[in-house]
Amino acid sequence: MSVDAGPRTLLSPAPTCAVAPPPDPAAPVQWRALASFAVIGAALITYVGLQHGARQAVLLALGVGLGVALFHSRFGFTSAWRQLVAVGNGTGLRAHALLLGTTATLFALIIGTGTGVFGSTPAPSAGTLGVGLVLGAFLFGIGMQLGGACASGTLFAVGSGQGTIVLTLFGFITGSVLFTWGYPLVADLPALPAVVLADHIGWFGSWAVTIVALLAVVLVSRVVQARRNPPPTAPAPAASGAARILRGSWPMLVGALVLAALGGAVLLVSGGAWGITSAFALWGAKVLQAVGLHPETWAYWQQPAQAKSLAGPVLADKTSLTDIGIVIGAALAATAGGAWIVRSSLPWRTALAAVLGGIIMGIGARLASGCNIGAYLAGIASGSLSGWVWAVAALGGTWVGLRARGLFGLANPRPSDSVC
Repeated sequence: MSVDAGPRTLLSPAPTCAVAPPPDPAAPVQWRALASFAVIGAALITYVGLQHGARQAVLLALGVGLGVALFHSRFGFTSAWRQLVAVGNGTGLRAHALLLGTTATLFALIIGTGTGVFGSTPAPSAGTLGVGLVLGAFLFGIGMQLGGACASGTLFAVGSGQGTIVLTLFGFITGSVLFTWGYPLVADLPALPAVVLADHIGWFGSWAVTIVALLAVVLVSRVVQARRNPPPTAPAPAASGAARILRGSWPMLVGALVLAALGGAVLLVSGGAWGITSAFALWGAKVLQAVGLHPETWAYWQQPAQAKSLAGPVLADKTSLTDIGIVIGAALAATAGGAWIVRSSLPWRTALAAVLGGIIMGIGARLASGCNIGAYLAGIASGSLSGWVWAVAALGGTWVGLRARGLFGLANPRPSDSVC
């Protein structure tokens, strides 16, 4: 059920591969669905611009771009760590390093010079260093292996027609709500203040240290891969020129560069880094309010920033806008590539794993104050030590999650399998 499987995922009987085939330039365009999603996207961007301003409309449009890039490149977080731990393939991790390094460069330029648009003041993303960060990231690592997708992967999979991943999203929102309800239990976990390198060595020094650390990650991944000799990567459907750009698979490294550019634009427009999971808690709270419950009385939602978010409309919330945009963008890309097919039948154990994985990720993301995007990507790109701690803890959770997959009949990559 993994859908966060990198750019060369093929439809295969092997249970380790994703259920979603990559875009095939030879497949016919699904014109009716494409037109429908295009109209929805255009109408929503127009409405948001008229009701909430140009900044919010631009954020929604940037989210659409992120969804397109995620779909075409199949940029994998869940699968990259799975392939590294299971068979020693570091290809995905090296793509992470390119994404992180490019984003760190853009962040240093934007935040270091104080450049912003729409009156925004760019600021780094930095989390405290404590039990919540480590435990939350560890849980997230487990959850994404059970749920089959990370935070960004869940959104683009739902948008591209993977109906089964709706279960993961449901679990994600449920776990987020459970965390906000039980927030007083973890509000005072031990933690040290955030450490941002730029506060000590400036933005150029922070950028240089981050790049050196990422180069070390690339080197180590190559050493590990050479020693473990993982299976070859399955090829994507052949395409060239405009067909590949508009309808085919993008190399993961190209996806990394496009995602970094769009993530930098989110920072430039909003003043904050691209994030995913805070919106899930907000959506869940809004649903509870709609059925007559009162999450606004909970301690979590009485904090000033959260209270302001809950009191406002969803379509004015930065993270909600980019999340919604990702779903629309993935739908546009999938229909243009002839790959938008709703799949709903799956074994009950797989469905259970999807929901449980989503719940664990929802709790873990809020406990760690972020996910693979808001804590890992934004943290490391901001020169925050919390991003590196999150990565190590999530990698440990991945190791546990891979072993837990067998309980639900989910197979892991084997040395004899083609990488998918």
